[in-house]
Amino acid sequence: MKVNFVIECTPEEARAFFGLPDLAPVHDLYIERLKATISEGVTPADFEKMTRAWMPGIADGFEQWQKLFLSAMPKAGS
Repeated sequence: MKVNFVIECTPEEARAFFGLPDLAPVHDLYIERLKATISEGVTPADFEKMTRAWMPGIADGFEQWQKLFLSAMPKAGS
């Protein structure tokens, strides 16, 4: 025997039925910040924060490469 149930409801009604939180305000805030970042551009500080968050070990590697290149460059006035 096979029994099928068809329930028609909106996503909001389904979330409420299962006791899940309404994340619409969080989503709206995220979208607004994303729009602001796109319109204003990404600053070097923002890029550094993103890099450190996404690739923790690689950010330290960038600093090591920077120190290596700076030490290899000739000093001004010498």
